[in-house]
Amino acid sequence: MLEQLLIFTRGGLILWTCKEIGNALKGSPIDTLIRSCLLEERSGDVSFNYDAHGAAYTLKWTFHNDLGLVFVAVYQRILHLLYVDDLLSLVKQSFAEIYDPKRMAYDDFDETFRQLRKEAESRAEELRKTKQVGKPLGNVKKQGQVSKSGLEGGNKRISESGGSKKDDGDGNKAKVGNLTNGHSNGNHQMEDDSQTSDLANGKENTTDNVALDLSKLQKLRSKGVRGRGGIRKADSIGNKGSKVTAAEPAKKATKKNRVWDDAAPKQEKLDFTDSVDENGNNDHVDIVAADQGESMMDKEEVFSSDSESEDDDEPGSDEKPEAKKKGWFSSVFQSITGKANLERTDLEPALKALKERLMTKNVAEEIAGKLCESVEASLEGKKLASFTRISSTVQGAMEDALVRILTPRRSIDILRDVHAAKEQRRPYVVVFVGVNGVGKSTNLAKVAYWLLQHNVSVMMAACDTFRSGAVEQLRTHARRLQIPIFEKGYEKDPAVVAKEAIQEATRNGSDVVLVDTAGRMQDNEPLMRALSKLINLNNPDLVLFVGEALVGNDAVDQLSKFNQKLSDLSPTGNRSLIDGILLTKFDTIDDKVGAALSMVYISGAPVMFVGCGQSYTDLKKLNVKSIVKTLLK
Repeated sequence: MLEQLLIFTRGGLILWTCKEIGNALKGSPIDTLIRSCLLEERSGDVSFNYDAHGAAYTLKWTFHNDLGLVFVAVYQRILHLLYVDDLLSLVKQSFAEIYDPKRMAYDDFDETFRQLRKEAESRAEELRKTKQVGKPLGNVKKQGQVSKSGLEGGNKRISESGGSKKDDGDGNKAKVGNLTNGHSNGNHQMEDDSQTSDLANGKENTTDNVALDLSKLQKLRSKGVRGRGGIRKADSIGNKGSKVTAAEPAKKATKKNRVWDDAAPKQEKLDFTDSVDENGNNDHVDIVAADQGESMMDKEEVFSSDSESEDDDEPGSDEKPEAKKKGWFSSVFQSITGKANLERTDLEPALKALKERLMTKNVAEEIAGKLCESVEASLEGKKLASFTRISSTVQGAMEDALVRILTPRRSIDILRDVHAAKEQRRPYVVVFVGVNGVGKSTNLAKVAYWLLQHNVSVMMAACDTFRSGAVEQLRTHARRLQIPIFEKGYEKDPAVVAKEAIQEATRNGSDVVLVDTAGRMQDNEPLMRALSKLINLNNPDLVLFVGEALVGNDAVDQLSKFNQKLSDLSPTGNRSLIDGILLTKFDTIDDKVGAALSMVYISGAPVMFVGCGQSYTDLKKLNVKSIVKTLLK
């Protein structure tokens, strides 16, 4: 049974709800749909599942983009209603005819909805009956055909065998003997007939049914077997691929001549290091200063949109001038007059090109497809303005969607949160998690250096008690930064070490505790349980996922499984998920910045830090406009 159907504008104004249904929904499925799906550019999905205490709903929706209306239907997930999609389409069509932007109430639409609902239910019932009636007829017909062919195959096999059949308890050998003699004595028993009759009678050519003598088979293959059409190779008994090899024998592979070390060509020089003098001095080595200066987190990144637009125009004009010229001539009249409504066929070419462009920028294929589906859902049925091309309209919609996704929905000001925790007389705890080798310890030191520049006292907690050298690495960073470190050595429980470190920071008055954890793959169940125990026991203020900017599709798998494991292993009512993302090795990817989009889209967590070098100052914020321009370039 349908639980609810409502119509509202994109601004959030509810225009009409079905009073006839009147069921009180448990929880807030509509708000969750808007917050988790529509605003997150996931409107291209087919449906949305909402779980509440004592109820499980499925929500389906459709848009009227030209009028800016949203139609949502809610029903119990267990029912699997077949008429919901048809009903939404009928309601959208009927409501668009009476919609007036100045009108606020639509009480007269109740009777129309009642008729539309009956029509949709009757269509679904007729479709279900036709499917049930159609299935048995098809099966009976197929069975009749098989039985008929079986009878024909059986009669044909009996007539060809000459009416004689041995039944002395060893029927398989008798059949093999007849088959072998049939070929050697010139009997015309074709392979296709035997295969057809065997299949029709439900038999298969297994090793027990056809036990050919290998020695005789080899002789038959080497000699020709004479039939009606002349000499025929005996390979027809075997697979059909042997006929091709017999007709066209493969060329014999020639052995390459051996090249000895003395005759080998000289390789080019592979050592590109700078030359040094006799004393081992190198004039090109830069001396690192003790104070590395101001962190890049506090520097405003200058972004020029004019330069980006100039760069965008140049490659486009050089790549496909003919296609551009052809597109201009074909759409010049449409650009002047405007198009009535955008259809899916109009959007597909531009969206396909946009998806390929996003994938070349290292965006995961699944994410790129969902983004294009969301943009298509937001533009379908919308009127194209005059002097506007479809490609520019699609790109503008995608740019708005990317800005909405990458812009944080909550405050990511860590310094403000640190001062708030300080007023409560407790340390601010940050836990760094991620897979192996992404740079958790190095970027933890960068964050510590940035906090020290803002007069925040920091303590490190060496909770990577698994990897050899992890404690020594963190100890080296702490000595260079002149900050305290809490360590207990190796083979200790990381959760207990982190708890004791927080207690020590509380006694010493440290403002922030940076917890380093061991790298682990997302599929390693024991290590994921240990990480979940550390987070649930210490309840940190911020869980940072450290990921490489080099990964593409793997970013989706890593973040989704980390979030899923942390959610499944956390106690009821205290779900701990990834709060933020720290992207490392951002200076090595050139324009392949798609990993940032993939990670934010799949987790909903913002990118809080970006590592762009090997020194302590190489840590900066994510420039959303620059990322979006690079993705669409």
